[in-house]
Amino acid sequence: MAQKLWEKSTQVNKEIERFTVGRDREMDLFLAKYDVLGSMAHITMLESIDLLTKSELAQLLAELKNIHAEIESGDFLIEEGVEDVHSQVELLLTRRLGDVGKKIHSGRSRNDQVLVDLKLFTRAQIRNIAECVEELFQVLINQSEKYKNVLLPGYTHLQIAMPSSFGLWFGAYAESLTDDMLFLQAAYKMCNRNPLGSAAGYGSSFPLNRTMTTELLGFDSMNYNVVYAQMGRGKLERNVAFALASIAGTISKLAYDACLFNSQNFGFVKLPDECTTGSSIMPHKKNPDVFELTRAKCNKIQALPQQIMMIINNLPSGYFRDLQIIKEVFIPAFQELKDCLQMTTYIMQEINVNEHILDDDKYLSIFSVEEVNRLAREGMPFRDAYKKVGMDIEAGNFAHDKTVDHMHEGSIGNLCNEHVQLLMQNVMDGFDFERAQAAEKRLLGE
Repeated sequence: MAQKLWEKSTQVNKEIERFTVGRDREMDLFLAKYDVLGSMAHITMLESIDLLTKSELAQLLAELKNIHAEIESGDFLIEEGVEDVHSQVELLLTRRLGDVGKKIHSGRSRNDQVLVDLKLFTRAQIRNIAECVEELFQVLINQSEKYKNVLLPGYTHLQIAMPSSFGLWFGAYAESLTDDMLFLQAAYKMCNRNPLGSAAGYGSSFPLNRTMTTELLGFDSMNYNVVYAQMGRGKLERNVAFALASIAGTISKLAYDACLFNSQNFGFVKLPDECTTGSSIMPHKKNPDVFELTRAKCNKIQALPQQIMMIINNLPSGYFRDLQIIKEVFIPAFQELKDCLQMTTYIMQEINVNEHILDDDKYLSIFSVEEVNRLAREGMPFRDAYKKVGMDIEAGNFAHDKTVDHMHEGSIGNLCNEHVQLLMQNVMDGFDFERAQAAEKRLLGE
């Protein structure tokens, strides 16, 4: 059995080991390739300060690239009795290279090792999420333009209120995503700082070159203060979770709207048949299960920041094992949100829009404000016009043609989608994902 990195002469009780390791082996498989990248940068720096020879560095880098390839091909596993991914990588190096494999841990702790793994993993996941959001955004903008002249009733208090349009409806969710992406960009920039070299949170007596590892891993800068680097564990996950929650909030609201508008009582849209399910007893049913599950999953993601806060709440500075539990709720959230984004993108692309909603005269009263404004433009005081139209409606005498003439910025006739697209493009450009990706490729010699 492999010995723990921290183990000396006393072996730990098996039940205690099971309790303390928890789901770490499962979660660490998500971090494995990033652990290898962090180790490659760290040992390259160790050679520069004469803690490894050039020959040792060459051997270690070659074997770490092999391990990285095994991870990418799905052949890597954390063996029974091995505590975590850090231990597994070091064990493989020691098996294959002998004592030189034991040298990779000089000048670091598992504390800064897992921090760098989490940061590399998180910035890659943020890129995936951003690309999924951008794809959904473009579908929404395209649908906004396609259906910009199709009117539907707008609601306040779930009462028909004023004319809206599918151009506004699709476009509103597109613009909402641009604000969500600002949160995500801020989270990325906080994430993209190098903690490596902070060791257990108090630095090292080795003359580590932290600027070098920062550049090798493509970080924007480092977490300079070594105590803060460790204090950032938990804060990183919480801040990223807030950004994910913001996106999830937009998707949840869109899913709710679509379920409501798809119901027979509304009939505004029809969801793709393949995204609905039937009933075991009612043969007519086509239930919007995909969007109902999307809504529930997104609402769960919106609770994630609170979960993380409750785990880290009232911890003083320094490392505590409490932080390990965050991985179990944080790491899976990315795939769950990606799934929701991909489902939503597909449905919004394939959704069928009812172009004749306002043919039904039950929606006629949404044009009351149009009539009030027409009278006001002709010189009648607004309050008098309001009262006249209200009395006409009560008497059943209200009439209006079913057209609108809204031309100010952001209204039915002037959606400003081109400006919203520019907002999204500016946010996407601000991430600078390519810098980090290029650094990782250089490390791997690609």
